[in-house]
Amino acid sequence: MKIFIATDHAGFEFKNQIKEFLLEKGYDVEDCGAHVFDKEDDYPDFISVAAEKVAKNPDAFGIVLGKSGAGEAIVANKINGIRAVLAVSEKNAMLAREHNDANVLSVGSEIVDHELAKKLIEIFLNTPFSNEERHLRRINKIKEIEKRV
Repeated sequence: MKIFIATDHAGFEFKNQIKEFLLEKGYDVEDCGAHVFDKEDDYPDFISVAAEKVAKNPDAFGIVLGKSGAGEAIVANKINGIRAVLAVSEKNAMLAREHNDANVLSVGSEIVDHELAKKLIEIFLNTPFSNEERHLRRINKIKEIEKRV
């Protein structure tokens, strides 16, 4: 499974730890930045790259990291075809996949600790979309909204 990962300075060390964790699990990880610590960098520059790559690779997932994860989710959701969720609990990571077929997980380095982040990521990556009609209907409505913008 292909994973695109990205962050700015606020999640830089966090990203490196999560990237190592994903590689140990056997995932194909592409690091979309930041590649060096720069306290003046801006998360949209890196998050948008990862989200665009996920949008072009329907079988791929994105993991985006930041201080809160909120801005990162907002940026990712600006890309057509992306359904990003801010992960704060095991239940919301699971439901994001089961009900929303989310393809990008956003995690805040100051919101969840590293061990919980790993759990959230594993749940997200290993939970299949339910394919239930009601969820497909809602996702199709989201896609129609994307076309209007």
